[in-house]
Amino acid sequence: MHSQTSAPPAAAPSPVMTDSEPVTPLTLVLGGGCFWCTEAVFLRVRGVLDVESGYANGDAQRYPRPSYEQVCTGDTGYNEVVKLVYDPAQVSTADLLEVFFAIHDPTTLNRQGNDVGTQYRSGIYFTTPDQQALALALVHDMNLRGEWGRPVVTEVLPLDHYCAAEAYHQNYFAQHPYQGYCAMVAAPKVAKFRELFPDLDK
Repeated sequence: MHSQTSAPPAAAPSPVMTDSEPVTPLTLVLGGGCFWCTEAVFLRVRGVLDVESGYANGDAQRYPRPSYEQVCTGDTGYNEVVKLVYDPAQVSTADLLEVFFAIHDPTTLNRQGNDVGTQYRSGIYFTTPDQQALALALVHDMNLRGEWGRPVVTEVLPLDHYCAAEAYHQNYFAQHPYQGYCAMVAAPKVAKFRELFPDLDK
């Protein structure tokens, strides 16, 4: 008999190069006064996939599902906020926070213009350690530079018990652009965003 030499094992196929894995969207919640205004701006930001008006960081035991009327009393601890879901490959957290600080006054405690109450406080509610570190560094640097002439009072806290606002609040500015408050307060914020951040405008 002739000896048989076994054939060498076939080489493993080379891995097929594919596009990089899609980036997981991130969530960031911001309170900068009336959520109609904040929502109107961030709906225009490139890379923001979803914007929802809601309430966050209040007394969840007493108010597990707060109503707008309850939040407006200022007694629930909730803040009027917008929840942003965004693609960090298209827009950075730093970009979002830069827009945020440009469209509201972070130095007035529990107040934005004529809107007064704890529900209008300036707040950044993070969902990742990187968001926390960046937000704290920004607030620290702005205060160190005296950029605003007064201390920045924006609270930086982990997101705690977020609830979506009632359906009629969603996309409010787009549906009611000529309503008095929208025309006088929200529209100028949108115009300011478009002027200062043309590269981020959808």
